[in-house]
Amino acid sequence: MSNLDLKKTLKHLYKPSAKKVSVVDVPAMNYLMIDGTGNPGTSPRYQQAIEALYPLAYGIRAISKAAGTVFTVMPLEGLWSFEGQENNTDFKLTTADKDKFEWTLMILQPEHITEDIVAQARENTAKGKAPTLLDDVRFERYHEGEAVQIMHIGSYDDEGENVEKLHNYINENGWNFGKKHHEIYLSDPRKVEAAKLKTVIRQPFERV
Repeated sequence: MSNLDLKKTLKHLYKPSAKKVSVVDVPAMNYLMIDGTGNPGTSPRYQQAIEALYPLAYGIRAISKAAGTVFTVMPLEGLWSFEGQENNTDFKLTTADKDKFEWTLMILQPEHITEDIVAQARENTAKGKAPTLLDDVRFERYHEGEAVQIMHIGSYDDEGENVEKLHNYINENGWNFGKKHHEIYLSDPRKVEAAKLKTVIRQPFERV
């Protein structure tokens, strides 16, 4: 039985260069999504959101596998903005600013996954020790469109220089900022030291 790994199928979206900014056009795709606010390092909801997303994602995978299609569960992703600010033209990372975060955590789903499969996986997950925020997770199609991105290697707190590269690229081309700042967490911070963490940093834009 072959295994579907969207990180390989969508390599241009999940393995950008760490040396230069690239431009991508991200198609509409389906995600498990959950919203929250506040500093991810101190907000209980942030950890609870992760604890709800992954059991549901693996439950979906189990149903898909039983039906004959195996796939790799995708990495955690996040859409980030500040309270009252849709576009992050001044994306800071001080503790005070982190407290103002509005975020959406999400996990990409293959195209064959349907609302019915998600509903069945949710029901199965709830039979055990149901995650606190299980019912807050939604299945939604998100179309990001054109964006600039780069691979960041290192601590999350050191992303500023690469974020600035993306913003400068957009400004130098005379484009407008588009949807929310987007990050894809390719490394597990519980297993990988901070200096070696790999994170795709992405900023959507709109051509004038």
